[in-house]
Amino acid sequence: MLKNGLKKQLVVGLILTLLVVLLAACGGGKNNNAAENSGAPELSLIEIEKKAKEEGTVVSVGMPDSWANWKDTWTDMQTKYGIAHTDTDMSSAEEIAKFEAEKEKPTADIGDVGIAFGPVAIAKGVTQPYKTSYWDEIPDWAKDKDGHWVIGYQGTIAFLTNTKLVSNPPKSWDDLKNGKYKIVVGDVTKAAQAQMAVLAAAIAFGGDESNIEPGLAFFEDLAKNGRLANVEASLANIEKGEVEVTLLWDFNALNYSDQLNKEQYAVAVPKEGSVVSGYATIINKYAPHPNAGKLAREYILSDAGQVNLAKGYARPIRDSVKLPDDVAAKLLPKEEYANAKPVKDYKVWEETAKSIPEQWQERVLVHIN
Repeated sequence: MLKNGLKKQLVVGLILTLLVVLLAACGGGKNNNAAENSGAPELSLIEIEKKAKEEGTVVSVGMPDSWANWKDTWTDMQTKYGIAHTDTDMSSAEEIAKFEAEKEKPTADIGDVGIAFGPVAIAKGVTQPYKTSYWDEIPDWAKDKDGHWVIGYQGTIAFLTNTKLVSNPPKSWDDLKNGKYKIVVGDVTKAAQAQMAVLAAAIAFGGDESNIEPGLAFFEDLAKNGRLANVEASLANIEKGEVEVTLLWDFNALNYSDQLNKEQYAVAVPKEGSVVSGYATIINKYAPHPNAGKLAREYILSDAGQVNLAKGYARPIRDSVKLPDDVAAKLLPKEEYANAKPVKDYKVWEETAKSIPEQWQERVLVHIN
């Protein structure tokens, strides 16, 4: 009797164990990649490459051919690894929203967002970490400590000057203040690039992301003296001669200069200081092709990937990369960036940026005709 009862208990126990194993194997979720990525041991780069080739496709968002010369990187991914590529261009906020909205039926693997959106993506829980083999070469300010985002290329606020209209192009904030020409800073009430220009001036005069008063005061003084032009800092307006000096990301300024006439347009990072920022890759936590996404990040940070970005006027994040002479000639010398500083705390900057539109309206725009 005892033996039979024990036998029955063992059979029931075995059945329950099998049920648990079967349920675990089913995953309990609709996206097996997400579960697989969350608990699986780290793969070697060789294993990632093998699996990426098997996936055969990488789908990006916000990484179109025309931006930062992504075109060459996607061509290389196809040629080197046989991985096909498609992209949908969108803003940083839209990329994160897409990852979140599609988590049950994901379509995208990797995105490129402004550095301020890296922590936002983490907070939303839509990223998966991956530290590339170049991890130790990336400055601390340019990466999430766990690998959820990492900067591939950087940008610094610079001056773009039409030398036909301004014979002595400014090379410092002091030059800018003492000039007689009109300056375009963009729509500070809306545009991140324009708000970063205010922060750049603040940094030059002793401020930071928590104290932009020096920057606001600088532009307020220019406005009172009739020095700010209320026009859009667009390529079309610059080409028409409506803009004498424009404040832009260096990669935009260098690109515009080459498109229009490199001999006519001078680009300079202000000597006293500026702000350096960048764009970061985020890999979708629910990526349908997670290894292809990781391999894409790996390639972006490789020497070849960094050279590709530099061809698109974007300064590589890895200082050790040796650029071909013709590519290096597209960029400004490294010494121009000696006093460019990164934002130390993007949560603080996010709060500060919220106050800029109202302050700009009250202190600067009221003096512009």
